[in-house]
Amino acid sequence: MAVGILSVGSYIPERRMSNDELPKSLDTSDEWIRSHTGIGNRHIASDTETTSYMASEASKDALSRAGLDSDDIDSIIVATITPDYKDIPASANLVQRDLAITNAGSFDIKAACTGFVYGLELGRGLILGGTAARVLVIGSEKLSAIMNWNDRRTAVLFGDGAGAAVLGQTDEGRGIQDSILRTDGSGAEFLYMPSGGTATPVDYTKNHEEQGCLTMDGQKVYNFAVRVNTEIVSELMVRNDLSQEDVDFIVPHQANYRIIAAAAKRANIPMEKYYLNMEEFANTSSASIPLALAEMDKKGMLKRGMKILTVGFGGGLTYGGNYIIW
Repeated sequence: MAVGILSVGSYIPERRMSNDELPKSLDTSDEWIRSHTGIGNRHIASDTETTSYMASEASKDALSRAGLDSDDIDSIIVATITPDYKDIPASANLVQRDLAITNAGSFDIKAACTGFVYGLELGRGLILGGTAARVLVIGSEKLSAIMNWNDRRTAVLFGDGAGAAVLGQTDEGRGIQDSILRTDGSGAEFLYMPSGGTATPVDYTKNHEEQGCLTMDGQKVYNFAVRVNTEIVSELMVRNDLSQEDVDFIVPHQANYRIIAAAAKRANIPMEKYYLNMEEFANTSSASIPLALAEMDKKGMLKRGMKILTVGFGGGLTYGGNYIIW
């Protein structure tokens, strides 16, 4: 049996924030942000646009494009680091409720920016194991809710949105061919939330921005991301006997243009192979790869038989990739 992506969908909040609209207290500029990150805009969710709401809307888009109904789904996987509720219920449970999907299991995974990569392989495993026939894999993030908007290191980088894929049985010779899922927990504190869990409970006598927002060591994350981006792309190509000419597109986590450019140079891969859209959407963590795939699909760029590599890297530290024949 072969398992592949039957359709992809997306949801982007209407509110679009340009670099020029960022708080003046950040002491930055459009020129600085673009030159250092490749980011020009980001979309910011409203109070009512929760992570589960965006996930549900992206799922509706994907289901419609596949010609399927909610009840055609057997399992729901939501990759997110910004769930509606800190612990329970899972955001996937809220998607199940909102889409009225009956007789489906659902769960969240917390693999940060590599979440969708992990989700694709988990979904494939559920189908190959006979647990499900069709699986919704969703990356959805409301990162604006965990930003310290006075911290230039993080505030300029992130945006909100959701992307979804419907997985199901496909023709032999197509679909998800291979996946690499890895972790380097020694760098867990390079990109993390300082408090809120059992190891570091929130101290409500302190300022929220001191402990409740995303914190990043930018240089260490950059070095890690360049290294593993190169490693994952190269390993997927070697394991699957692929040359550069064989690969039609590489769809990376949309973190930072400089990261992608440095990894491409190190691997001696032309930048034309990489699909990038961080200029419009910034870094949307687990949503970035499905958002890119959905945008590519709607532009008519993805053709049957195309060979695509995904590569994710992010907090945790997690990293990985997929080899997909469309």
